[in-house]
Amino acid sequence: MNLKLSKMACGNLYLLLIILFGLSLNVNGHLSPNFYSSICPKALSIVKQEIAKAIKNEARVGASLLRLHFHDCFVNGCDGSILLDDTSTFKSEKSANPNKNSARGFGVVDNIKASLEKACPGVVSCADILAIASRDAVVHYGGPTWKVRLGRRDSFTANRSAANAFIPQPKFNLSNLTSSFAAVGLSFKDMVVLSGAHTVGFARCTSFRPHIYNDTNIDPTFAKSLQQKCPQNGSDNVLQPLDYQTRFRFDDKYYQNLLDKKGLLHSDQQLYNGNKADCFTKKYAMNQGVFFKDFGKSMIRMGNIKPLTGSNGEIRRNCRKPN
Repeated sequence: MNLKLSKMACGNLYLLLIILFGLSLNVNGHLSPNFYSSICPKALSIVKQEIAKAIKNEARVGASLLRLHFHDCFVNGCDGSILLDDTSTFKSEKSANPNKNSARGFGVVDNIKASLEKACPGVVSCADILAIASRDAVVHYGGPTWKVRLGRRDSFTANRSAANAFIPQPKFNLSNLTSSFAAVGLSFKDMVVLSGAHTVGFARCTSFRPHIYNDTNIDPTFAKSLQQKCPQNGSDNVLQPLDYQTRFRFDDKYYQNLLDKKGLLHSDQQLYNGNKADCFTKKYAMNQGVFFKDFGKSMIRMGNIKPLTGSNGEIRRNCRKPN
């Protein structure tokens, strides 16, 4: 396969996409990497220790936490709303279709919150816990680091209907994916690079069954091997790694898989399917360093989606319920 990339074509495309999408990004200047340096100086080290402990106990939970941060930010911004349980006044986002029977890692968040409450009661938000935990999980898996901007506060409520409407789905085509990311102020390039989070984690059979039986842009041998594990009338809950090569290693193998038509989800393979995403996918498949650098930048941008700051929202004492 010829992996030569036209830097000029990809560069021009990026400039166009910045004009179309990048300027709409909602960046809040109140967020700062040093937000807790004086009011809770041990906050970052506490989260790091808890993440290491959690992943040692269950290898895949770091990917689950990263997914929680994504799904939180796509619904009314990064406000910890995904962590809330049902109350008498609202339905939890946990029961929305993209999260039902698949969102996990809530117990780890509870443990982190409990440790932080002992050290600095009422100081560190649940929304910030998700942002820090995502970075630390990626680093633990061998991926890049970045300076997480902090100072978010927590929402009072959840929005299940918005979760159903705005969280990207495995069945999405490229147009759907582009629109979904643009709706929250993220660029086309952000969409391609943040999809690289699928280099870790697992998907249920119900998420990839349509791709392995109905799509043509999949390696036939790869499809057959998955069909043996995910029969058409079998359990929806059979798990497969999103990156079959290095399931617990954050690297560029996800993109290399796409070049070989071995993406697990329909939405994954859309990033290399004879379209404008191909140049970015090739670039990241060939240069892990570039992928890591761009991933960190895009995570910062995603973490800046409509945060609650100042007197807005609250600092929950328990991430599962409003104060």
